[in-house]
Amino acid sequence: MIHGLAAQVASAWRTTGWAEMIAAFLAVLYLVLAIKQWRACWAAAFVSSCLYVWVLADVRLYMNAALNAFYAAMAVYGYWQWTRPAGGTVLQVTRWSAARNAVAAAAVVVLSAMSCVILQSFTADAAPFLDSIEFWASVFATFLVARKVYENWHWWFIIDSVSLCLYYGRGLYLTTLLFAAYLVMIVVGMREWRRSVDEPLHVVQPV
Repeated sequence: MIHGLAAQVASAWRTTGWAEMIAAFLAVLYLVLAIKQWRACWAAAFVSSCLYVWVLADVRLYMNAALNAFYAAMAVYGYWQWTRPAGGTVLQVTRWSAARNAVAAAAVVVLSAMSCVILQSFTADAAPFLDSIEFWASVFATFLVARKVYENWHWWFIIDSVSLCLYYGRGLYLTTLLFAAYLVMIVVGMREWRRSVDEPLHVVQPV
């Protein structure tokens, strides 16, 4: 069984396209730079996302493909946010309250259910509900990154755990390894961003 799995992974690795390879490399580079809060991370994110639109549409994960188109647009927004002085100072890391995150999670579930129905009715999406919930959760988490909200790392840990299983099921083994590495890097990101602000972290209250 183990030998058969190893042979399957090796075969998939040999057939991995150049687009997925470059996209995965730039995705790792993005996260490394984001952990360090270097604005160059958004350039890597933009190119990686554009390539992943192609890769994911090819394996019929349409919401994930659309998500990466959104990532490309958010890379432009994120660069602008991280570059534009806010009130005369560079954008700082803040926190959102548990209540505010809970409202966002509820909205993600509702939007995902609606998207799932649409995908099941009009497309041949391979995993409509997981594809949908990953899309909406990632949209929100990307906004948190652009605004330098600390809780983005908690959202990404959950999202990437789901993504890892989803991409493995579609035979994107290089991307599966990428998301496994992401889980480790996310923990590093949590620690690094905490060091960038004074304790306790400033909490932005619900509005």
